[in-house]
Amino acid sequence: MRTNESLGLGIPEILLPKKGTDLTKWAVIACDQFTSEPVYWKKVSTLVGQAPSTLNLIFPEVYLNEKNPEVRIARIREHMKRYMDQGLFEETEGFIYVERKVGDRTRKGLMVCLDLEHYDFRAGSTSLIRATEGTILERIPPRVKIREGAPIELPHIMVLIDDPDQTVIGPLAQKKDELEKLYDFELMMGSGRVAGYRVGDQALENGILNNLKGLAYSANFLKKYGLKPGTPILLFAMGDGNHSLATAKTIWEKAKENAADKAKLMGSPLRYALVELVNLHDEALIFEPIHRVLFDIAASKDVIQEMYAFYKGRCRYTASAGFHELKAEVDSQKEDSHKIGVITAVGFGIVEIQNPESNLPVGTLQPFLDAFMKGKGAEGIDYVHGTEPVTELGKKRGNMGFCLPAMKKTDLFKTVILDGVLPRKTFSMGEAWEKRFYMEARKLF
Repeated sequence: MRTNESLGLGIPEILLPKKGTDLTKWAVIACDQFTSEPVYWKKVSTLVGQAPSTLNLIFPEVYLNEKNPEVRIARIREHMKRYMDQGLFEETEGFIYVERKVGDRTRKGLMVCLDLEHYDFRAGSTSLIRATEGTILERIPPRVKIREGAPIELPHIMVLIDDPDQTVIGPLAQKKDELEKLYDFELMMGSGRVAGYRVGDQALENGILNNLKGLAYSANFLKKYGLKPGTPILLFAMGDGNHSLATAKTIWEKAKENAADKAKLMGSPLRYALVELVNLHDEALIFEPIHRVLFDIAASKDVIQEMYAFYKGRCRYTASAGFHELKAEVDSQKEDSHKIGVITAVGFGIVEIQNPESNLPVGTLQPFLDAFMKGKGAEGIDYVHGTEPVTELGKKRGNMGFCLPAMKKTDLFKTVILDGVLPRKTFSMGEAWEKRFYMEARKLF
């Protein structure tokens, strides 16, 4: 693989299903979607049937709590080996320009490899590639079991660049008719359409690299954000798949620790991770909030009273006439308070916290939920996309949903540079069905 050390970037060698494969059945949505909706995944399984599919190569998180996860992991490995032995894949070298149609919008992306030597997901990181949200460390070991030793990787990772002038991906959109089309098909479950084009032109490839260098040029970087000289450059910020990239990093660091010849290992494919780059300023990229749901709340617990106590007199609750009124209140935040929608079996309401210590409502809510769960206040918590799931799940007896507003995407890079990572599960790049589908793969050994 050809690499650019200063950019922390690799020009990938990508595996795609050979011609004749039913790509609608092959590509499935990111494993961390619809985690409280097993019906969705059952429909996917029925649709796929016995056809070759990435469904057989991933571990949908809806099944993480099943009794014997090792059985599923072993089955994943078996399918990976079988697909490789059957010659299912064809390899292509180069960047891939991706267009994903979601409704009446088209999101543009670029498949690249990122160098894990330039990535640090720990709090306070100043690396070239950074997490944007807090990493839940306990979520990494299960993912390590799945990825470690696997012969291939399949990414659902989306990484952001802050390119207001559209210099990196924009030229590819203008030239796509001159590029080799690798795939173009309808995604399953009404999730739109995706097309991929190989960037085989050397001038276009050089343009991508040069314009990325422009974004990373110190003087440009400092001026864009009004920063002090010497501020470490942030070029790539995590969008989706934070824990997947953190898993790849964990495995890479472990490989370095165990390597007899560390110098030789530095050329290993394990050093890199395949991701899709997306411009923060892409008009089709919309930041959606990630809501919260508590499941099976303990009978002895009154959540609203617990919130009163947690926020020490700065909290009040008012009933809402319905969801639309609740949503309007949540979306009209003021600087001196944070409003969080509450959904239960008996109705809707607003919790308002005065003089919040966090800049974002999610940052105000999450510490309470962490403390509540630590005190065994509920059997479980989930992070859901979309107003319909949070409403339907929150209305079930014994549950409670929390509805949050979206953050402004243009605030992301500067906030991470100045304040560090955001509270975990702060934002979602689109609704659940708009997430990245598994399509491309890459050899790890």
